[in-house]
Amino acid sequence: MTTVNESLTVLIERNAEFDAEFVTEPYEVAWAREARWFVVLDEAPEAFDFRLDTEISPDGLDWCPLEGVSTHVADQRVTSWAVRDFGGWLRVRGAVTGTGQAKGSVFLVLKA
Repeated sequence: MTTVNESLTVLIERNAEFDAEFVTEPYEVAWAREARWFVVLDEAPEAFDFRLDTEISPDGLDWCPLEGVSTHVADQRVTSWAVRDFGGWLRVRGAVTGTGQAKGSVFLVLKA
């Protein structure tokens, strides 16, 4: 018998404007075994830097950082990072440093 992994790609933020600090919409992921975030920038200032942290929650209301899962992005159009052992809900907390704002989308890919 062959087993097939179930997967789902979710568009969490579309054409969002990222400046200073931000958090994405949360997504319920209790059924998933693994996840991967993708941040795709359509517009960005000349020199920019993102700090992106994965946050977890048991109920979608109260949040804490997922230990050891943080990424920095500088002058990249697309970035991605994997997360595991995350519990019931996921979201991204981010901060943009530098002048101006970035515009783009955030995707979450989940596998059972």
